[in-house]
Amino acid sequence: MKNICFYFQVHQPFRFRRYRFFDIGNDHYYYDDYTNEGVMNKVAQKSYLPTNKLLLKLLKQYKGKFKVSFSISGVAIDQFKLYAPEVLDSFKELADTGYVEFLSETYSHSLVSLKDKSEFEAQVKKHSDAIYELFGQRPEVFRNTELIYSDELGADVHSMGFKGMLAEGAKHVLGWKSPNFMYTNAINPRLKVLLKNFTLSDDIAFRFSNQDWNEYPLTAEKYIGWIKALSPKEELINLFMDYETFGEHQWEGTGIFDFLENLPKVALSDKGLGFVTPGEAVKKLQPVSAIHVPHPTSWADEERDLTAWLGNEMQNEAFDKLYALLPKIQKCTADDILKDWAYLQTSDHFYYMSTKFFSDGEVHAYFNPFETPYEAFMNYMNVLSDFTLRLNAAVPESTVEQELATLSAVLQEKEKKLKKLEAELKRLGSGKKTTRRRTAATKTATRATTKTAAKAKAETASKTNKTASKKS
Repeated sequence: MKNICFYFQVHQPFRFRRYRFFDIGNDHYYYDDYTNEGVMNKVAQKSYLPTNKLLLKLLKQYKGKFKVSFSISGVAIDQFKLYAPEVLDSFKELADTGYVEFLSETYSHSLVSLKDKSEFEAQVKKHSDAIYELFGQRPEVFRNTELIYSDELGADVHSMGFKGMLAEGAKHVLGWKSPNFMYTNAINPRLKVLLKNFTLSDDIAFRFSNQDWNEYPLTAEKYIGWIKALSPKEELINLFMDYETFGEHQWEGTGIFDFLENLPKVALSDKGLGFVTPGEAVKKLQPVSAIHVPHPTSWADEERDLTAWLGNEMQNEAFDKLYALLPKIQKCTADDILKDWAYLQTSDHFYYMSTKFFSDGEVHAYFNPFETPYEAFMNYMNVLSDFTLRLNAAVPESTVEQELATLSAVLQEKEKKLKKLEAELKRLGSGKKTTRRRTAATKTATRATTKTAAKAKAETASKTNKTASKKS
C-alpha cells in the first residue's frame, strides 16, 4: 500500500523596519509593524483561513482516512496572537478533529542547529512546549528550519527524544535510491528519516499554475495517477510544502482549492492508497536502509544546500556576529532583549542577503522586502549593533561596559522624568504661551541631558581606546 504524507510549513518572519545608522543607540524598536500586520492579514484571508476551513471540512468528511501535518514556527504563532488570533483558533479546530499532527522545530525558525547545540535544544523545547500548550500534542517528529538535515543533526535530534525527522530527498544524497521509502539516520538508526519527494511536491507548490508547463492543467486525477504509477514497492510519498501554497503562492483563481478538495476523494477511491501523518509513518513503516548525509542539506534552490542563507561573506559575517553574542545572552534575564534575540535569529533575515542572482535568483527577489542584498545586510547589521549595545549594558563584563550600563540607566531615568514633566505641563498649562515656554524649557533640559550623555560616552570611548592601546 502507498501512504501519502502531507506536511505543511507555516511561517511568517517579523520584518525589520528601515533601521538607519543614526538610529543606533537612540531607537531600540526594530520592527515594521505596518508591513507585518498587513502581510499577516493578507495571507490569513487568502491562504490560512480558507485552507483551514476546507481542511476541516475534508477531515470531518473522511473521518480519519484523510490526514495532514503542520509545523508552525514560534515566530508565526507570536504574530497570530498579535494580528490574527482567529487563525490560531482555526488551527485549534483542526487539532480537535484528532486527524492532524503538529511537528516541532526551532521556536525562532533559526539556523542555530548549525552553531550551538545547547541553544538549539532550548529553542526546540520552547517550541514543543508552545505546541503542547496550544494544541495538546507533544511532538514526536522534528522538522528543522528550512528542512536542514545532516547525519550529525539527526543524531542530536534523536538525543532530544524525537523518533523521526523530515529531510530533503536531494538527488546528490539519494543517487539511484528513491525518496519513497522510510530511512534511518546513519549515526543513530533509531531515528527514522522521512525524505521529501521534491518532484511531486513542487508540482503543486511551484508548477501548478504555470501555463507553460507541459502537464498544465494539473488535476487531482492526473496527480494521483502519477502516484499510482510508481513502483508497487514504494510505500511512502512525502509531500512537503509551504502552507502559503494554497491561496497565496497559488491564487484561488488557479483552481488550487478545487484541486485540494478533490485530491482525497480521488486517492481514497483506490484501495491501494491511504494517508498518514509523519508520526504514524514512523510507527507503521520499516526502514529500508540508512541514508548518509555527511554535509547539511536543505529544501532551497537547485543545490539543496545552505547557500541560500550562508552562501556569501555578508551572510556569514552577520551569522557569526549574531552568535558571538550567545555567551552573554545565556546570562541575560531581560525579557525585551531575549524577545529581540529570538527574532534576530529568524532565517529569513539571512535569506534576504542572498546574492544568488543567477541560480534561483527570481525566487530570492520575490521573497525579499529589500531592493538589494547589500541593503538587507546593512539594515540587519545596524539593528544588530544597537542590540549589542543593549546587551552589553544589560550584561556588562568589563569596567567600560559597566560604566556604559550605569550611564544608560541614568539617562533612561532622566528621560522618564522629562516625559512626566512634559505631561504635567500640558495638563496644568494655563495658556498657549505658557505651554510654549515650558515646552521650550523642557527641550532645553533635554538638550543639556543629551550633551552630558554624549560627553560621558566620548570619555568612556577614550578610556576604551587608551586601554586597547596599552594592551597592544
